[in-house]
Amino acid sequence: MTRNKSAREWQCIPMNPDIHVTSRRPVALAGLSQLMARSVGAADLKVGLPDGPVVVGHPGFSAAKIKWFCQGDVAELGARDVAAVHATSTAGILVAGRRSGALGICPEITLVTRSVFRSPAARSAGTTTWMELADALVELADAGARIVNMSLSLATGISMEHRAVQDALDYVAAHGVIVVAAAGNEGAINSTVVTRHRSVLPVVAYNLQGRPWQISNIGRSIGQRGIGVVVDGLMSLGAHGMLRPFGGTSAAAAVVTGAVALILSELPKTTPEELISAMKGAPSRRTSVVPPLMNAWRAFESLLAARS
Repeated sequence: MTRNKSAREWQCIPMNPDIHVTSRRPVALAGLSQLMARSVGAADLKVGLPDGPVVVGHPGFSAAKIKWFCQGDVAELGARDVAAVHATSTAGILVAGRRSGALGICPEITLVTRSVFRSPAARSAGTTTWMELADALVELADAGARIVNMSLSLATGISMEHRAVQDALDYVAAHGVIVVAAAGNEGAINSTVVTRHRSVLPVVAYNLQGRPWQISNIGRSIGQRGIGVVVDGLMSLGAHGMLRPFGGTSAAAAVVTGAVALILSELPKTTPEELISAMKGAPSRRTSVVPPLMNAWRAFESLLAARS
């Protein structure tokens, strides 16, 4: 398993709140503008992040509520290994301050981070195992996460590993947890044990022209059950207290997770089934391998109307 790669990965720039303007069009296209104006997220809502170690000392996280299980789940400010930078950028989409230059969709929620890269070699290479992911999913559900953001790409594994992840996904589903999962950046037409699972909302990255990125994975289960998000121009937190461009399905999944977190913060009694259905939009049967674009505000309004 590897963390999803995105273009211009290591280009870092100083923090500047005016840079946030680069994220505005993707935010509007995702139906997030009104939702972000309405809510910053609820502190008692926990979002799990099985990823690399997060640089919690980044100034963009100065007001963030981040919890972790052990010291290996966090990284020092100067960390430049791929696992730490990827996790920090993913976390920045979610809980960075909204004037940090990163997106910071739901800065007031509580982020629970759990690194799945347990050795220095794994951190440097950005590779881990299916078994590590399975353990992380169970631990995050036990820690009270209502949403889990999975911005990871799954390499080929053996059937025993697939079974472990399937069991872990069954476990989190039984605990009412929604898993938002990146479809992957291999440019393939396929699905995995993750994207096929009933508790998972698969996410594809789109460009500003309204088409899936060429590197974004698509497939029948992704097209039938997933959604897409435009990620061109997004910024997030990078190494050494700076910002960097962040894209691909990793960023797209984090945007969807942020939207789900805001909706659950406003409508906490919403069930996973209701929320996933609302996020997917019209109930008509899909036949395409390409999912439609997310409209978070429309999803929120439909759930709100159902309760009135």
